[in-house]
Amino acid sequence: MGELGLGIEGILRRAARSLIEQAIEAEVAVLLEEFATVRMVDGRQAVVRNGHLPEREIMTALGPVPVKVPKVRDRSGSGIKFNSVLAPPYVRKSRTVAATVPWLYLHGVSSGHMQEALSILLGDEAKGLSPAVLGRLKAEWAQEYAHWQHRSLQGKRYAYWWVDGIYTNLRAEEDPRICLLVIIGVTAEGKKELVSVSDGLRESKASWLEILRDLQARGLETAPLLAIGDGAMGFWAALDEAYPETGQQRCWVHKTANILNELPKAQQSKAKAALQEIWMAANRQAAEKALDVFVRNYQAKYPKAVAKLEKDRAELLAFYDFPAEHWRHIRTTNAIESTFATVRHRTTRTKNCVSRSSFLGLGFKMLQQAEKRWIGIYAPEKVLQLFAGVKFIDGIPPNLTLPDDQQTAA
Repeated sequence: MGELGLGIEGILRRAARSLIEQAIEAEVAVLLEEFATVRMVDGRQAVVRNGHLPEREIMTALGPVPVKVPKVRDRSGSGIKFNSVLAPPYVRKSRTVAATVPWLYLHGVSSGHMQEALSILLGDEAKGLSPAVLGRLKAEWAQEYAHWQHRSLQGKRYAYWWVDGIYTNLRAEEDPRICLLVIIGVTAEGKKELVSVSDGLRESKASWLEILRDLQARGLETAPLLAIGDGAMGFWAALDEAYPETGQQRCWVHKTANILNELPKAQQSKAKAALQEIWMAANRQAAEKALDVFVRNYQAKYPKAVAKLEKDRAELLAFYDFPAEHWRHIRTTNAIESTFATVRHRTTRTKNCVSRSSFLGLGFKMLQQAEKRWIGIYAPEKVLQLFAGVKFIDGIPPNLTLPDDQQTAA
């Protein structure tokens, strides 16, 4: 009887909140189940629940619905996070058209259906957004991108680059196979910064080399210290030509997935834990030993899986030559993955085609909005030490030793 005072809309909003939160709980349960076998050295589970984010409102056709999104904690420091597909972090109460429209386009929502979609997400804020208005917005974003793409990089320097090719549901008219080629860097202040957004073939050396040559032409003469990406890209061949002094780190998330694909499902849980023993080792020697154990255990029955691991042995362990505080950041391409989490996992092609300038403008605008919420790396002061030429061995300078338990925690 107490609910009668809410009115029908209030009751519906309460029901909507319950349904949304149940669905989000199901999402986080799937994530926790996926990493249930990942354990710390002391046997504790590495990925656990960690309360909730502050309550925020999701705009729906019923009005604002308050929702609490769960948080997870990754004790291993490998960068595992929970981002709800239903309530992604970049769709908020204080949403703007500039943030939402690119997100919808990259999910394949056409101009004809855009106003309907925005009305659900934004309510009254979507009034007057005709296809013509949306067309002007896309043109403005394309101009913003063109101006940004010609900015000077004179004097810029980056410690790290995360590099990836991002496929979306949207297709460019000129070539439906192209994707967004993205570079995110870490500045001398330890801040994450969008370095480059372009289009091309992810596996193509020529596409990546064109991007790197353009960065050099605009003044980026000093090479980044380390680049992080997966092993399937033509980027590495291009990097060897443009910035040969840059170190290379393969993404452990991609590598783990590629290795597990060569194993039967019954073996995957055990193999994943064995791989974690490598990249979670306190020092390079222990990592090499764990890697050798993996090779010995799987070589005879699963040579393809072992070949994928051994092929990039040096590049998988490059992070040991950098500060231990940065390992959680540089072992994976999570900096890019988290931004495009809900986009890159949508593989179904749509019939929506746009011009090249619109394609790049939409991708740039989405990344620009995401950049406002990026958090800098841990221990940013270590970046200046790297730039000063300080060498790190197993995550620490040679003249500094840490207790074993602190090295393990790092």
